[in-house]
Amino acid sequence: MRKTIAASVLALTAAGAVHAQDIPQADNDWFVAGQARLQAELAKQVNTNRALNIILLISDGNGVGTNYASRLFAGQQEGGFGDEYVQPFEAFPNLALVKTYNVNAQTPDSAGTGTAMMSGVKTKAGIVGVNENVVRGDCSTLPGNTVASMNEIMTAMGKETGIVSTARITHATPASAYAKSADRNFEASVPEGCDTQKDIATQLFDAMMAGTIDVAMGGGKRNFHADEGGRRLDGMNLIEMAEAEGVQFADSQASFDGLTLDGTPILGLFENSHMMYEADRSDEPSLAEMTAAAITALSAKAGDNGFFLQVEAGRVDHANHAGNLARVVRDQKAFADAVAMADEMTDDADTLIIVTADHEHAISFNGYCGRGSNILGLCMGIDGAGVGHNGEPELASDGKPYTVAGYLNGAGSVLIEQPDGSYFGARPNVTEEEATDLDYPQQALVPKSSETHAGEDVAVYAKGPWAHLLDGTIEQNVIFHVMHHAATVE
Repeated sequence: MRKTIAASVLALTAAGAVHAQDIPQADNDWFVAGQARLQAELAKQVNTNRALNIILLISDGNGVGTNYASRLFAGQQEGGFGDEYVQPFEAFPNLALVKTYNVNAQTPDSAGTGTAMMSGVKTKAGIVGVNENVVRGDCSTLPGNTVASMNEIMTAMGKETGIVSTARITHATPASAYAKSADRNFEASVPEGCDTQKDIATQLFDAMMAGTIDVAMGGGKRNFHADEGGRRLDGMNLIEMAEAEGVQFADSQASFDGLTLDGTPILGLFENSHMMYEADRSDEPSLAEMTAAAITALSAKAGDNGFFLQVEAGRVDHANHAGNLARVVRDQKAFADAVAMADEMTDDADTLIIVTADHEHAISFNGYCGRGSNILGLCMGIDGAGVGHNGEPELASDGKPYTVAGYLNGAGSVLIEQPDGSYFGARPNVTEEEATDLDYPQQALVPKSSETHAGEDVAVYAKGPWAHLLDGTIEQNVIFHVMHHAATVE
C-alpha cells in the first residue's frame, strides 16, 4: 500500500512530523482557509464574566434545513454561489444541536418549545408557561403547575426585560415570556367557567403594569380591544388602559419613529394579527429596527443592572407552513439583520447572545445540483469542467425538471383530490421563472392545507459570557439553564 503513496509525501514522512506548510496542497485556497479556522479555534478563550445583559433571538421554524436555504439565498443575493456565505450568527464561536420534542409530542409546537427555553422545563404541546401536569384546554389543571419565566426571574434581579416579535405578541413564543395558559389559543378570551387564568393579552397588560415586561412590540392588536376588528369579548380596551398608565403606544412606522427611548414602557402593536412578511412590509418597522429600539430603551432604564430581551422572527414559521420558501428566506434575512444589530449594539464582555430556533419544518433538498443553482429555482446540472452549474436543469424520471427545495407535505402537493375523494398526481412542469416567483409554493408530496413542523434537531449559536456551555447535543430546556447561570454566577 505504501508504494502507492506519492513520493513527495514519503519524503516528508521520512523526515518526521509533517507540518502543514510542508504538505503539497499547502497553497490551495481551501487548505489555507482550513488552517485559518484551526488557528481561530486554538485562540478561543472562554468568557466567565457574569452576564449583565442576555438577548435570546429565536427564528421560529429555522431549523438546520431552513437555515441552509436562507444562507444560500443571502449569499446569492450578494452575487456569490451562496453556500460559502456566512450569516452573522454562523460566525459566533459556540454551537450546539438542540433536541426540540415536547413531552407528549415527537414533533413540537412553539408553546412547548418556548416554555422550555424560557423556564428550563420541557412541557406539552399547546400549553404555555406551565409544566406537563396541565391538560391542554382544561383550566382546572392550571393551579400549582405554573412556572417562572426568564423575564420574571430577571425582573426580580432588578433587570429590565422586553419581547419583540413579528408574530402576534400574544402568540406562543412571545407569550412564554409572561403568560401562564392552559391553551396557547386563549389569546383574547378564555372559555366560560375558566376562572383560574386570564386571557394572554390581559396577562401581558398585567405584566407591563407590574414592571415584568417593559417593552413589548409585535402584532396582535385585535386581541387588546373590542372595537371594530377587535376580538375581546369583555369590552375592555387594554391599549387605552395601558396609555392611561403611562405606556407609550405605537401602531405604525411614524408612531414607532416617534417613541421616546428613555426607558418609558413601550407597547407596539403594528398589525391586527401577525406583522407583514418582510417581502411585503409597509408602514411598520423591521425586526432589526424593533430590536434596536428595544435595546436602547431597556439600556436607558437598566443602567448597571442590565436587561433581558427575547426577539422572535415569527413569520419564518408561517411562510414555511405555506410552503412559500421565497418569503421564508427573506424573513430569515431580516432576522439575521436583527442578530447583527443586537451584536453591534452590545459588548461581548458582558452580553450573552443566543441565537436559535424552536423547531424545524418538513423542508428537504434535491440533488444533484450544480453549484450556484438558485436556492428558490430549478436544480441545475453539475459542470465537470468548471465550478458553477452547467445551465441545464436536472430531469427526474418523468422527464420534468425539479426545484432545489421542496417539502414533504403542504399546500403545494402534487397529489390532487379527485371527485371520489381519492388522490392522484402527475407532477406539473415548472420553469425557473415560475419557481422563483415570490408567491410560488414549493412542490410537496403529502397533501396538507398547511405544511407541518418537523422533529429534527435545530442549532443554537452563542457568544459572550458562558456561551461555551452550549456545546454538543442538548435538550432545549438547557438553554434556560445556561442563561440563568450566566446572569447569576458569582
